[in-house]
Amino acid sequence: MPASAPQYDALTRRFLRIHRFGHLQQMAHWDQAANMPPRGNEARSQALAEMAALLHRLRTDPALGGELEAALGEPLDDSQVANLREMRRVWLANTALPEALVERRTLAASRCEHAWRSQRPANDWTGFLPNLKEVVAATRECALRLADRSGLSPYDALMDQYEPGMTTAKVRAVFDPLREWLPGLIRRVVDKQSREVVLQPHGPFDLAAQRRLCEKVMQLLQFDFTAGRLDVSAHPFSGGVPEDVRLTTRFREDDFLQSLMGTVHETGHGRYEQNLPRPLLGQPVAEARSMAIHESQSLSFEMQLGGHPGFAALMSPLLVEAFGDQAAFMPTNLNHLLTRVKPGFIRVDADEVTYPAHVLLRFDIERALMEGEIEAEDIPALWDAAMMDLLGVDTRGNYTDGPMQDVHWAEGLIGYFPCYTLGAMYAAQWFAAMRRTMPDLDQRLGEGDLAGVFSWLDQHIWRQGSRWTTDELAIRASGEALNPAHFRAHLERRYLG
Repeated sequence: MPASAPQYDALTRRFLRIHRFGHLQQMAHWDQAANMPPRGNEARSQALAEMAALLHRLRTDPALGGELEAALGEPLDDSQVANLREMRRVWLANTALPEALVERRTLAASRCEHAWRSQRPANDWTGFLPNLKEVVAATRECALRLADRSGLSPYDALMDQYEPGMTTAKVRAVFDPLREWLPGLIRRVVDKQSREVVLQPHGPFDLAAQRRLCEKVMQLLQFDFTAGRLDVSAHPFSGGVPEDVRLTTRFREDDFLQSLMGTVHETGHGRYEQNLPRPLLGQPVAEARSMAIHESQSLSFEMQLGGHPGFAALMSPLLVEAFGDQAAFMPTNLNHLLTRVKPGFIRVDADEVTYPAHVLLRFDIERALMEGEIEAEDIPALWDAAMMDLLGVDTRGNYTDGPMQDVHWAEGLIGYFPCYTLGAMYAAQWFAAMRRTMPDLDQRLGEGDLAGVFSWLDQHIWRQGSRWTTDELAIRASGEALNPAHFRAHLERRYLG
């Protein structure tokens, strides 16, 4: 019989309750973004703030600290020890923040995000700024309190919430070399592609047909529609819980690739969530390891698979079925369309070569913002200068496609942006490891066989949840901790040959 661990068992019951309340919170957030009528926002914001306060009370119950200490002395197996480690991490972070601050930050973010939906298309930075300042003020206070508890800098304390163990110094160790070689690579690829003839698809592209296409592609990627769904929102996202994953995308009649590849991206998130270790569901150890690991899944789908010629061959007949027979939908031409490199305004529409530049820009700004080196009013000028420096794109006066394009800062998700490019680096590392164990991987993908990729990800990433630290997970999966050399090699191989 298993050894008795009453304190640990009591903790698992507590965290299962937290998970269930979090499930309701996630559904309310999804509905706010996808379905809620505009006049419902203030009431929904108040309800979400109330739920955030309730969850905070559950995570900071004074008895919890004693139970965590007592459980340390109980006979636990490796997965239980890992679960206890993750429980303690949750408890330490939450006890650093007073309930009133959690409620204030949630309210500020809900109001700012809702106003952003109409202010962004109106290019209304002046109207957006007061709400953003409220979010920044509340997030800064959270950062300072988390820093006091952890001994980290304010920005590092925020980043640690999304990417445990990550610091500015570690990010710079991989981002600073990227700054050096990325602009030159962009120029070389753009020059090479300028000599290619690429046919453009002819629209308009019916929105209902786009939605059917996206759902068929999700099925091809083995998304489980009995445990999730696809909807529409102002900014694509993945939410919900493993039992009920909610994905969103957005459609435009003149561009089907935006919705298609956005959906592929979110499906990568969704597959990860749906395949987390079900026997431990409701426990912190069964949650995604980190947001960089999460983004490595979405980018494994969108970029690693999405840019492969085999993916274009799979998509070609689906596009003909959705929009009619066009020469632009032939596999070779479609692959060229899916791998075009062109500096542009919008991060979520960026190709995988220019995308890291968008992340470098945001990392610099949000770090300085949280460290008190700049204020929210300074963002547009810094944004304009960085876009010109990194991508040669002029964003002056264009707030819609500039600092208002993302929902993250409006929602207080500051410290998240580095995870996107860290995730791209991990995704390249995963595929390098796959090719070592499956030398015929590219042949398989060329034949439309995705099973090897899904099996590898399931075995090495999905079912592992948070059992290992991020470095341990990477070493077990690929033989080494994060190594950005794989990302550079991938880009040079795919785009320069």
